[in-house]
Amino acid sequence: MGSMSQSPAPDPRYPIGPFRWDGDCSPAARLERIRAIEETPAQLRAAVTGLDEMRLDTPYRDGGWTVRQVVHHVADSHMNSYARFRLALTEDTPVVKPYDEARWAELADARSGAVETSLVLIEALHARWVALLRSITPAEWERSFQHPEIGRQRLDQALAHYSWHGRHHTAQVAALRARMGW
Repeated sequence: MGSMSQSPAPDPRYPIGPFRWDGDCSPAARLERIRAIEETPAQLRAAVTGLDEMRLDTPYRDGGWTVRQVVHHVADSHMNSYARFRLALTEDTPVVKPYDEARWAELADARSGAVETSLVLIEALHARWVALLRSITPAEWERSFQHPEIGRQRLDQALAHYSWHGRHHTAQVAALRARMGW
């Protein structure tokens, strides 16, 4: 009798898989991605609802950030992305500044700050960001910024990345909760 093969355990770093740019710049893809960004605040809030301080300080995987750090990271990352969109819409291929996510996650506010602060920030930020995204014209979607580490990035690609990014980090928290039975 043949052995049954088991699929490998999913990588806890990427519970929904790593980001892959599919090149789809259609209006339908944009609408779906904007909707994902719009839904991120409520989904992230739902993922952390009811977690006490001990659970918020639990890493989502061995060697990974705590749930608290993940929430603060989403706020940090999405603030940077929102600013990059605004720069790309008002300047010709601006060079944007990268930041050290890992070091930001180690700052005191990210290690011990109340997640509610970042959840409220994400809700407000996403309200502004979604309003901006819905106002972008077809020609403006072709605008881009230059990232020193990853090169030129069109707004369509950045939109796809950040629609994935919010779902990605929310899924990390949800996967931890499922594993721990929380």
